Amino acid sequence: MHNGIQGVWTIIVLALSIAGIAVYCLVGFLSNRKSHLQPWPKSRYILWTLGIIAATCAVIGPLAEWAHTNFTAHMLGHLLLGMLAPLLLVLSAPVTLVLRALPVRQARFIANFLKSFPIAVLSNPIIASILNIGGLWLLYTTNLYHFMHHNLLVYLLIHFHVFAAGYLFTAAMIYIDPTPHRFSYLYRGIVLVFALGAHAILSKYIYAHPPIGVPTHEAEAGGMLMYYGGDAIDLVLIFILMLHWYRSAAPRQALAKFETV
Repeated sequence: MHNGIQGVWTIIVLALSIAGIAVYCLVGFLSNRKSHLQPWPKSRYILWTLGIIAATCAVIGPLAEWAHTNFTAHMLGHLLLGMLAPLLLVLSAPVTLVLRALPVRQARFIANFLKSFPIAVLSNPIIASILNIGGLWLLYTTNLYHFMHHNLLVYLLIHFHVFAAGYLFTAAMIYIDPTPHRFSYLYRGIVLVFALGAHAILSKYIYAHPPIGVPTHEAEAGGMLMYYGGDAIDLVLIFILMLHWYRSAAPRQALAKFETV
């Protein structure tokens, strides 16, 4: 980016980030005023704030500037923007917080929207995986990665897609917020295994076949970072999914043992 555009972009992102944290805290405060509800957990304020910070660091500041000329830095930004930030934000349960804070009529409107057909399609783990992992394959196996560094609009659209697809994928795999269109643990687990496999294969492909304009040593370092860094975040995702699955099955297992006595 040119210095003038970069300065404006930095101000916009900082303003949105601060506003995002402030709005979340305000909605939490409004929610806590309802005497019949338990106070909103402080841990979720922390998760939301860390998620916003992770996403912000990926698009402005030293890392974002370095990412324009270094593929390894770009890949670190990808991990922050497309994997870590979405995970932290999903765990902060923003939809649940909004539903708690709103009056019944407005909350019902949002609940009906979540039941709509477009949300049903987008929340399908297979569709979410295609948008997320498929988008990365398109980015790194075509000249799109090289082109985005020469076109500001494409650059912004790709970064928005990486974040939005990452959030959608995470929300489709672990149900923290209300999810009217629910899929079984087995179904989500199978899709997750294939999605993570596709992500790992892509990291190895990048290692062996650098994107256009990327030096070999940077592609190798970036591919390794994508592989091992992605695995670290994926392990958290897998753990949460398995924990939820275990908790959902535990009561039935206990009941079955009781009935056999």
